[in-house]
Amino acid sequence: MRMASRTAFLALAWSVGCVSAPAFAFDGTVAGEQEAAAALPVASAPLAGGEALKKAATPSVSLTALQYAAEGGHPIAQWRLGRMYAKGDGVTQDDLRAFQYFSRIANAHAEDSPSAPQAGVVANAFVALGRYYLQGIPNSAIKRDAERAREMFSYAASYFGNADAQYDLARLYLKGIGAPHDVKYGARWLGLAAQKGQHQAQAMLGRMLFNGDLLPRQAARGLMWLTLARDAAAPDETWIAESYNKAIAKASEDDRAMALQMLEHWVQGRRD
Repeated sequence: MRMASRTAFLALAWSVGCVSAPAFAFDGTVAGEQEAAAALPVASAPLAGGEALKKAATPSVSLTALQYAAEGGHPIAQWRLGRMYAKGDGVTQDDLRAFQYFSRIANAHAEDSPSAPQAGVVANAFVALGRYYLQGIPNSAIKRDAERAREMFSYAASYFGNADAQYDLARLYLKGIGAPHDVKYGARWLGLAAQKGQHQAQAMLGRMLFNGDLLPRQAARGLMWLTLARDAAAPDETWIAESYNKAIAKASEDDRAMALQMLEHWVQGRRD
């Protein structure tokens, strides 16, 4: 999203909370709220996927303490509760409840600086909301709305520089879902996410480059991205391993040698 439309987007984000704000029984200051907030780890990285967010996701704080802190407006507590309800981790799985927690973060912190300690959590909340809008939530007021999903991804991708949002936004443009079909624009977002280490973006970009699918063929560079993605992929992301295996089987010796050189440069660049 271009910054010129930021004000309009913030109004849109606010409407999310107005429609779906949760009805909790807390009234005023809750005893122990400050202690609960103090016990929560504070994210120190502005981008998603960092060690700070992994630490914040660790269930080392009680559910009651999280609820106290969330009611006090603590974004990390809200984010953790949102994840817990989304996954059914320690609580009954409830997508609408998760959506509501993520909405509260987006409504309260959309204008936070991208370098703020909680920026990674805020960006992730926008990504979560976008994914809910892509699918909708059954038996709720949250219906499928691809254009609104794009707005969420675009804001997190542009303002916060969030790699997951950039990947999701790229897919919308590449598929023409909720956005005009635009290969050039989609590939741009895919490249930005891949450069930040988003392994799914690396896999998709690598496959496109290796096969010459929608992009000019660059077999060695494609193989490099696929190798990085394979090494970072989760066990259930079989499509990444399959894409790599197909590419490595077809690659020439020159392609493999050049891909190895590119990998060495990549690793060195990440260390510097």
